[in-house]
Amino acid sequence: MEDRKIVLRELLEQDPADIAEILEGLSSEQATDLVHRLFLRHAAAEPLGEMDPDDSAELVIQLDRAEASEILSRMDPDDAVDVLLELPEEIQAELLSRLSRKDAEVLTGLLAYPADTAGGLMSPEIVPLSLSLSVQEAIDILRRRQEEAETVYYAYAVDDSGHLQGVLSLRDMALAAPGKSLSDLVVRDAVKVSVTEDVEEVARTFDKYDYFALPVVDEADRLLGVITVDDVIDVIREEATEDIYGLAGVPIEEGVDTGWWRSLRLRLPWLYVRLLTALAAAVVVGFFEATIARVAALAVLMGVIAGQGGSAGMQTVTIITRGIALGEVAPRQGWRLLVKEFLLGAANGVLIGATIGLITYVWKGEFLMGVAAFLAMLLNMVVAGVSGVVIPLAVRGLGKDPALASGIFLTTVTDVLGFGFLFLIARWLGV
Repeated sequence: MEDRKIVLRELLEQDPADIAEILEGLSSEQATDLVHRLFLRHAAAEPLGEMDPDDSAELVIQLDRAEASEILSRMDPDDAVDVLLELPEEIQAELLSRLSRKDAEVLTGLLAYPADTAGGLMSPEIVPLSLSLSVQEAIDILRRRQEEAETVYYAYAVDDSGHLQGVLSLRDMALAAPGKSLSDLVVRDAVKVSVTEDVEEVARTFDKYDYFALPVVDEADRLLGVITVDDVIDVIREEATEDIYGLAGVPIEEGVDTGWWRSLRLRLPWLYVRLLTALAAAVVVGFFEATIARVAALAVLMGVIAGQGGSAGMQTVTIITRGIALGEVAPRQGWRLLVKEFLLGAANGVLIGATIGLITYVWKGEFLMGVAAFLAMLLNMVVAGVSGVVIPLAVRGLGKDPALASGIFLTTVTDVLGFGFLFLIARWLGV
């Protein structure tokens, strides 16, 4: 027991993020026990807030309901809401019913905002200030209400109706004379975000202006909360993960610790989709079975041509998808990108096509077969470049994530047309 106390005492000296990492490495039973011991020392809220919400939720479910609700009340509201969203509705309702009326109203209000908007990301923990205050009066208020403030970088000025008037730098306040009015220090043209703004747009705003925090307002410009840069980093990481997973056809729900049975259920539908697209390519090959039987070399070349088209297309899809994610691709830019990728595909096609055509001629000693390989590669590279622009833009136009399906559609196009071009040209040339 003494060793146990020593370990806990040493643990409490660590940063909450380090404690969160330790919790994630323990078994469910061990982690739950440690959270309980941290709770008794009023030290469980911050580590749970640092963990991935789904991991925190798994631990919260194992805790006594009274204990779990108290931990939630001590967490930052935005972190507590992230955890609640991962819980079954009945547990979510039970935990909210155990909170104080004030805490329950705050969390319920945040739960009303979609998770992918600024409202779902913000913390309502702000201390609004009146511009009629002096610097000393404002600092005294901030000291008395320090636990209510999410950020220590800025303060926010509002009028009597709660409308945002501007932003105050705490650094400027600390260096100003105590009797100076806040109206002399306020930055009135403050950068702000709407409560309904998409989280990706919020992340881009942070990236553009390099702020540590931004105020969140409603349609009437009333101050509702604040978003801090640590929350935005989480969004950027999640969006990047979604894009990477989407390009590979991997469900976002899966991670390195996911069990094999769950991974099977998550991946299998995507593999069946890929199977259907592969069958479409196989149908094309079937139409030219007699040609392949007569010229076996075409069976080798078709994989090379389709593979090169797929690789070139994925380069374009990756660039376009990233541009869409970063807000760099405006709707009217489509034609310019299309022309660029058409020219790039043609240039790549000429160079790589000439290479494969020459190799084919040296290999088989048949000039027309080399010409067929050259033309098929050229056409497929052009199609790959154009498709790499059209597919993600079309997917975005349908309101879907371009990273989610672009790879599968692109592979289908380059396989089907790569095979088709080669066999049609070979038949046309009489190879």
